[in-house]
This record gives sequence, structure tokens and C-alpha cells, in this order.
Amino acid sequence: MELEEKGRLLTLTLRRQRELRDGTFTSATKEVIWDPAQTAAILCDMWDRHWCRGASRRVEEMAPRMNEVVSRLRNKGALIIHAPSDTMKFYQRHPARLTAVNAPRLETDIPLLNWVKHDRRREGVFPIDDSDGGCGCEPKCKEGRPWSRQHQGIIIRDEDAIADHFEAVYLLKQRRIRNVMLMGVHTNMCVLGRPFGIRQLVAQGFQVVLVRDLTDTMYNPRMPPYVDHFRGTELVLEHIEKYWCPTITSDQIIGGAPFRFREDRR
Repeated sequence: MELEEKGRLLTLTLRRQRELRDGTFTSATKEVIWDPAQTAAILCDMWDRHWCRGASRRVEEMAPRMNEVVSRLRNKGALIIHAPSDTMKFYQRHPARLTAVNAPRLETDIPLLNWVKHDRRREGVFPIDDSDGGCGCEPKCKEGRPWSRQHQGIIIRDEDAIADHFEAVYLLKQRRIRNVMLMGVHTNMCVLGRPFGIRQLVAQGFQVVLVRDLTDTMYNPRMPPYVDHFRGTELVLEHIEKYWCPTITSDQIIGGAPFRFREDRR
């Protein structure tokens, strides 16, 4: 029984950026054990299609790995919350959608925000300039909202939840879930700012980790700080580890090696 219990639990190595006396930062790790029954995974905006061709291509590549991770977490007893914003009409009759809709609305000690903006007083200067929308394609793609559902490579089970806006927070509190894994896109935008994103969940007192190899960033290398796209993502990850929450990699859940995009030739 003891061995079965150990196999069920999630042993994670959290990485954070620790500030030194001279004001610089260094990576530090800590091992924690999470009970899946008190854990949820939120999949942020893994849409079937994005307005940016490069972003769509990277989601397409990442989706199978994410589905594998989600399947393992589900089998261990974690709650899976699919959060493809702006697509709830597609899922209006899905049992997983009804689970989120029926979560009781509640007041929180800290008011919930529709979008949690970058707070320069808390987190300093953001490490990349995404003011152009972050598309690195040439020619630049035309912005819009072409998505209609979550990427079909990620399976949604009836026992999961499909949530938008504050519903994910209500559901977490209803289920008395303490631990949340965030994965999906895009790290510098929705993963941080959405009503179910990192900033909001940290403010609400949840223990949050970002799965750093199952995310992407909207960043154009022709914008400051003029680095490779994947280095831009890395800079955002380091920013999150400094000011918001630790990160993990997906191999800690399914084994093997961390996920890496084919275009990342560093």
C-alpha cells in the first residue's frame, strides 16, 4: 500500500530564480511532493488555430506531448481544466463544460480581475518587447480571432472541465484544490494575465507552477532585446521564476527528456 501511494503522488523539482545580495539572480531548485487529489492542470488557450502562423505551428508541435502529460496527470487523479478562451459555444453541451458552468460563484477576499496587468512596481521591467503583437513571421501575419475550439490533438474527457474567465478559480475553490500546473500559450500574455493565469492564481493563494517546456511566447526577434525567439521565451520564464512562481518540465511527469521545439537549434 505504501509503494502504491508513493507511485500515485507527484514528485516535482521546482526551479526558481533566487536573488543574491548583489542584486543578481541564480537558479535554485527544491523538491516537493504534491497529492494529485489536490492538484489541477490548466491548459491555457491551446487553440486549434492562431492568427500567427508561427504560433500555430508551435502549438501543433506541442499538442501531442501536452496530451501525454495530461493523460498521465488525469490517471493519477488530478483535475484537468481545458481553458481555450472565447470558444465556449463549441463546447456548450459537453459534460466537461457543464462541470465548469455549475461551479458555484463566490466572493474572494482579493477581488478577481478580468485581466491582471504587468505591475512594474512588483516585477520591474518586462524582459521582452511584445508591443507589436509578437509575430515573427515574414511577412507579418494579420491579427484576428480565427480559433474555434481547443486543438484536437488534446483529448477532453467527460470527467475534465472546460472553463473560461473566472470559472476555473471557482472550480478550484469548490474542489479545495491547492496546487495548480499551468501550461499552454502564450507565456508573456495569456498565461500570465488571464483570469485563470499565473498572476491571478498566485494572488488567490494557490501553489502555482508553470510547465516551462510546454509553453511558448509571442515574441518577434526583430524587437528588443533582439534575441532568438526561444531565448525570448527563456527570458520570460526567468522573469516568472523571479517574481511569480517556480517552473517544472514535463519529463518530471512522464519521464524521458524535456520537450524541445524542432526550430530551437540552440
